[in-house]
This record gives sequence, structure tokens and C-alpha cells, in this order.
Amino acid sequence: MRKEPEFITVEHRGEGVAVLTLNRPEILNAINWQMHEEIELALYDLDLDPSVKAVVLTGAGRGFCSGGDQKAVDTGMPSVTRGGRHIVRNILELEVPIIAAVNGVAVGLGATLALYCDAVFAQPSARFADTHVNAGVVAGDGGQVIWPMLMGPIRAKHYLMTGAFLSAEEAFQHGMVTKLVPEGTVLDEAIRYAELLASGPPEAIKWTKYAVNKLIKDQVQLGLDIGLALEALTFDLPGRREAAAAFAAKKKRYAE
Repeated sequence: MRKEPEFITVEHRGEGVAVLTLNRPEILNAINWQMHEEIELALYDLDLDPSVKAVVLTGAGRGFCSGGDQKAVDTGMPSVTRGGRHIVRNILELEVPIIAAVNGVAVGLGATLALYCDAVFAQPSARFADTHVNAGVVAGDGGQVIWPMLMGPIRAKHYLMTGAFLSAEEAFQHGMVTKLVPEGTVLDEAIRYAELLASGPPEAIKWTKYAVNKLIKDQVQLGLDIGLALEALTFDLPGRREAAAAFAAKKKRYAE
């Protein structure tokens, strides 16, 4: 029998909306391997629940998700072939719309989670980045697929190769955010939008999502596995940490 999740919560609201909350606020909802599995299974369960017409994904506390928990990452992946692939798959296969309510930093896998959603709502304090390179590893958990699709390859390579942050406003201008909302309202606004979609003609909305997601799935099929494989290879490179630290120092001087 499956145990109750420890690091996420799922709350069912009226109007057919479910709110999936990443719940490790003390470390900005960083994802360890157990939480990784809990997210994956929650998305699967929500897809099977006929009462759910739309889903909101958010983070507890002052951040959306700071990415992979470095302590967990350093212990190695339970399965190289799973990595972020099953979470990405379950987001894309979820039939009903899923809306990200980004209430703070969305970094690495956290940014990936948000950007694969069907809509992204963000408040001014939200920031986005894929900082894999700052740890000396390839941006391989799906960011290397979705960032170029949203903002174009040239700009995406800048952010993926430097780990630079974007403000919520910059992310909006680059086509990564659906709507900017006032500080402190992002969850309520995302739920309102989810309720709107939940009240619409279900097949028309679900199948429109399915048709658009075919384009994304084609790119995921093309690029996700190679990204995960290269990420795994870079974890074991000699001198990875030293190279990453030297790069971070140079980047700081460049910014000055």
C-alpha cells in the first residue's frame, strides 16, 4: 500500500480544481528523491481522478522550487534513465490543464516543472534560472528542451550556459510566463484561471492541450534522454566541483 506523501500536499478545491503544493519550505522546496517520486505519482493520480478538471502547481513558503536537493543529488541517481524524465512525461500526459503559480525562485528542475505547465502565473518576486552549469553539470533534466522552445535557441543557450537568473518581468518578455500578477496574489490568480478552464468544455480543452503538447513531446523525445545522459556523465567528471567554483568566481567578476 502506498504511503502518504511527506514532501507534497494535494488539496481539492471546489469547481474541480486540485492544488499540488511542493512542501519543503525550509529549503525552498528543493527536491530529494522521495519528493521526486511523490510528485511523479501525484501527477499520475490526478490524471486518473475524474473529479479533477484543472491542477495548480505551487510551492510552500517563499519559493516555488530551488531545484534538486544537492545532498540527495550527491548520493547519486536511483536510476539514470528516470531522472526528471518521468515527471516531465507525467506533466505532459496530464489530460487536464496544469497551471504553475510561481511565488518565488524557480531554479533548475524547479524551473523545468513550471515551464512544462500549460500556463505560468508569476508574481514580481519570482525568478527563473537553470543553474546546472554552476554545479559543473549539463542542464539535462528537460530545461535544455523547453527553454529554447519558449525563448529561442540563442537566448536559451545564454541562460543555460551561464546559469543567469531572469526576473519575472524578463521571463514574461521572453515568453516564459503567461501572466504577471501583483505580489501575494499568484496562487489565488492561478486558481481563478484554473476554475475558468475547469468550467469550460472539457474535451475541447483537453484535446487542444493534447494537440499542442504533441509538438513539445516531439522535442522531448528528441532531446531529453541525451540531456539526462550527458548530465549523468558530467557528475562523474574529475575536477567538476573545482571547475564549477572557478566559473562561479569568474561570472561574479563579469557581473561587476
